[in-house]
Amino acid sequence: MAATDPVERDDPRARAARTKRDRTRRALLDAADASFGSHGWADTRMEDVAAAAGVSAATAYNHFPSKHALMGAVYGPMVRPLVGQAERDVALRRPVVDALTDQIRALARISERHRRLTASFWSAVEEYTIKVGGPPDPADESDPRTLAPVPTPLRILIEHGQCTGELRPFPSALDVSGMIVNLLLLRSINRPHEPAEHTAELLLTALFGMLRPELLAEAGPHGHPFRSAAGPDRRTDGALREG
Repeated sequence: MAATDPVERDDPRARAARTKRDRTRRALLDAADASFGSHGWADTRMEDVAAAAGVSAATAYNHFPSKHALMGAVYGPMVRPLVGQAERDVALRRPVVDALTDQIRALARISERHRRLTASFWSAVEEYTIKVGGPPDPADESDPRTLAPVPTPLRILIEHGQCTGELRPFPSALDVSGMIVNLLLLRSINRPHEPAEHTAELLLTALFGMLRPELLAEAGPHGHPFRSAAGPDRRTDGALREG
């Protein structure tokens, strides 16, 4: 029931029930964030999250149908601001190379600042993908890929760049965004101490090597066109603070 529902506005009991539900959900998300971030995916159980939140396991499953859904709900708020930023950049016709560079660097910073949580998210995605055996279904409320659509801002920008001719049309935006995000998530596990700047440089080199190879060619055989000595980009850093 929406907060603006007339019945809820007029019924104090309905408002109290809604407030209780919201508080319980917030407590579960906070407990899950702490547990996934410290113990990892395999060693976090729904029962432990429920106990840490001060509720029963049945209550936890009433809010989140599975541990996969809980992981997606924890990671999603770090991704959604980046989707909004990508949509704004397209609307403003911002150069796609600049927009993609900011997005990749923001994702690399999220991974660095939330390394164990990102590794847990990758484990959840891998396990769920094997379980369902296919791409994410937008109607599946348990799929962490749907709840935290990490490739989506990259896909939006790549599709736009391919339509405007700023990027090569092959490979497809769907394929490239998926490959880049898979590489990012894998490095959260395999390179746990890698600085965000280095991760971003590798991802940008792979991305534009496929879609804008002249950027690499113009830098010469020893060039590093995507190496950044600057601090975090402020356009997308709000997403990090929300995470």
